[in-house]
Amino acid sequence: MSFFLRLNKSIKRRRLLSFFIFTSIATILLVGYFFLEKKIVLETVALFLFILTILQVLVLQYFFKNQLKNDTIQSNLNRRIDALKISFEESDKLVEHKSIYLANMSYEVRTPLSTVLGMLNMLKQTNLDDDQKAQVEIAEYSSKHLLQLVNMVTDNADVETGDLNLTLSTMDLKLDLSYLFKVFEYQAWEKGLDFDFKFLYEEKDTFSVLGDSARIQQVLINLINNAIKFTNSGKIEIIVDQTISIDDDQIVTFYIKDTGIGMREREVKRVFNSASSPYNASMMRDYRGGGIGLSISHQLVKLMGGELKLESKENEGSTFYFSLQLKRTLNIKVEKVEQKPILQDKFNVLVAEDNRMNQKVIKFLLERQGADCTFVKNGIEAVELYKILDFDMVFMDIYMPDMDGYQATKAIKETKKFANKNTPIIAVSASAFEEDIVNAKLAGIDEFLAKPIEIERLKELLIKYAKKDTSS
Repeated sequence: MSFFLRLNKSIKRRRLLSFFIFTSIATILLVGYFFLEKKIVLETVALFLFILTILQVLVLQYFFKNQLKNDTIQSNLNRRIDALKISFEESDKLVEHKSIYLANMSYEVRTPLSTVLGMLNMLKQTNLDDDQKAQVEIAEYSSKHLLQLVNMVTDNADVETGDLNLTLSTMDLKLDLSYLFKVFEYQAWEKGLDFDFKFLYEEKDTFSVLGDSARIQQVLINLINNAIKFTNSGKIEIIVDQTISIDDDQIVTFYIKDTGIGMREREVKRVFNSASSPYNASMMRDYRGGGIGLSISHQLVKLMGGELKLESKENEGSTFYFSLQLKRTLNIKVEKVEQKPILQDKFNVLVAEDNRMNQKVIKFLLERQGADCTFVKNGIEAVELYKILDFDMVFMDIYMPDMDGYQATKAIKETKKFANKNTPIIAVSASAFEEDIVNAKLAGIDEFLAKPIEIERLKELLIKYAKKDTSS
């Protein structure tokens, strides 16, 4: 931009110089004419030409000075461009060198690890007592964990360069992920943490799905590893919710909860915006290796069609969660059981939720109970729509952009319509922190519903607050 401004000024100077030269020539001719006509004396002509000569010298000096300055600037720009070209070429070489180094490192680590795992497998086939079997199992889990970390580093490099494609395959989530969670279970126990993982699904809906198992596990490795790193005491909890199905698709939601150091609000807002660690330097000194992979996980989840979300409270803990819409495998027949809705009469519900996948989940749950849903993506829209339309209940996500659930609830309760209708408002959050529950009460929220949403708890709330008669 500054270059074009300088160029424009240079053009203006040239025009002014041309105009000055033209004016000088015209003036000299005019003075000569007046002298020949004897209208002015010779002394006047000489004085005029002397003054004009001085002006021309000054103008030319100014012009050539600026010309020299422009030539100097242009020369410096050319040198900077050449330096940038060299730097760019060196950066390309460095990236290429990094890729080669990572590939070689991966190979060098994988080779002995494969040998270790092979020997452990052979050792398992021998006659071992119970203690020895447990020791071999721990060694095997630890080796597999190290192999997963190697995969994470190399795969993260692919994500950063954009060289990544999804590979879909048939997955049995419980079978595939249980082994992975066992690896982290030992790691958590070594740190004195409780570790719990569970799969939520209905027995009649047992089936496989199509997804990129390696990428899903990569995201979970990043998030669980950080949860353990940043938790000194308490519990790590993993929940895989497979209770929501829409036609031939299955919505699977993954929750990673910890009772660790948590984050401040400003850290939560920028946590996915940088490929570097969102944590400050003092945290990194206390927790070596912590904070890695969050930006990578965010990109991977987005690539798979979801959105990675975070709810956190400083000194209370964090909850990362994301939902993926996966295709069911065609060779699995699912027995469909007709669900009788508990709401027999028309029941309008306003749902404030900024995550599109979460909207699908709660829409499915509410409509199956006979409710009609209207969705908004932030608190401002919730307040404005509440003023216009009539709703029997409001489900309010706590963490939303522009206006959060607490602020939106207070704004709704200040309207004339709420004074007449006293519409029940239900808070929805992935983490029911004590501070959240207190703030919900202060904001006037009637109930608190934690994610993943328990169907029976949802039914209880619908029955409790339905203004018309319902039957179970």
